[in-house]
Amino acid sequence: MTEPIKILAFAGSNRKESINRKLIKAAADIAQEELKLAVTVITLKDYPLPIYDGDEEETDGAPANLAKLKQLIADHDAVLIASPEYNASVTGLLKNTLDWISRPAGENDPGKVMKEKPVALLSASPGGLGGIRALNHLRAILLNTGTLVIPAQFALSNAHQAFAEDGHLKVDSARNAITELLKQLQRIANGLKA
Repeated sequence: MTEPIKILAFAGSNRKESINRKLIKAAADIAQEELKLAVTVITLKDYPLPIYDGDEEETDGAPANLAKLKQLIADHDAVLIASPEYNASVTGLLKNTLDWISRPAGENDPGKVMKEKPVALLSASPGGLGGIRALNHLRAILLNTGTLVIPAQFALSNAHQAFAEDGHLKVDSARNAITELLKQLQRIANGLKA
């Protein structure tokens, strides 16, 4: 029997009550409970990065948290990202994090930790579109860095009403869609490992 794939999961929001942090936690629970996948959920707040500035990078080098974050990505077979939608796009936090991740973190790091890494995208919004516009922008950003963004994605509309008090999704169709998304991520990650 093959070892289960390891997924690194995070949301593009640091807000404690973020619905995208709730979504990433719910998706991680589904991955672990239903598909028996190994999931590490992190918060970007634990890996703060300054606003990217090429001049500062040249004089100060890469921040220590960048190496830590890139090592986490390298240690996992796949990545799961839940993106809030701010003004029809991704958050500044998420964009800045991805900008840094695409940069070399030192002599032995070519800055390609996301190259051909399978990634699945989710979003949640209180609105009717569920954050889909942010996912379109996020997909374009990731594809530009060589990331292997899987075809399926999931946008949860009316998300402020979708979670039970224990954090589980109340909507069966949402749980089913996330399960199918995770199965696709699992198939692609397993194919790359083989």
